[in-house]
Amino acid sequence: MYLIALCDDELTELNKTKLMLENYTKEHPEIDFTITCFQSADDLIYKIGEKNYLPDLIFLDIYMREKMGIKAAQELRDMGSQSKIIFLTMSKEHALDAFGVDAVQYLVKPVSEKILFSVLDRFLGEVEEERKKYILLRVDGRIQRVPLNNIMYCEARGKLQCIYLVDGTQCLLRMTMAEIYEMLSLYREFIRVGIAYIVNLEYIDNLNAEDICLNTGKKIYLPRGAYKALKEQYFRYYCEEA
Repeated sequence: MYLIALCDDELTELNKTKLMLENYTKEHPEIDFTITCFQSADDLIYKIGEKNYLPDLIFLDIYMREKMGIKAAQELRDMGSQSKIIFLTMSKEHALDAFGVDAVQYLVKPVSEKILFSVLDRFLGEVEEERKKYILLRVDGRIQRVPLNNIMYCEARGKLQCIYLVDGTQCLLRMTMAEIYEMLSLYREFIRVGIAYIVNLEYIDNLNAEDICLNTGKKIYLPRGAYKALKEQYFRYYCEEA
């Protein structure tokens, strides 16, 4: 599923873009878009900043009455948002400014379905590659892109969870262990160890019936009866990889 945000203070333009996105999904039924519309840049910024909303792609009009799209994009970047941004505008005047906020595309209205569909094809291909390498987490109130190969393990700390990175950084998350595992379980190197840990198999130095030893020297003690299944996962991972 992809979260798509549309922001334009002209309702007619908003509906045109939404209709084209819906037409794209009709031609690509394997693609699932969840589209949320905003007629105010401030509403979009508020939802991303306060409501844990992480759109994959934002279509943002540049000329809006309350706040220019370039300014809104800069505020989003300052908040830590790494959403892809496509600007929609009636003029090429701000094309250079778009690159300053790391926009992926600058489209001049009226936008045809052919052009929009081509942009979406490229966007989806890039996102699929990125999703293989990163996850997005809210750390200290900011959205942070965390490379998967930097994650050693995750440990439960009461109502918080702590992700330990290779460089020694500790990221405290206000998420449940189940929510974190739902993201990481998409990648075969991550396994659940009891209810308190998720471990990256790449960083296991050795294991036995009592504990896992990571290559940093950290030991994680195994719940009773967990060793057999864990050993099978460990060897399956390395045998299949080889």
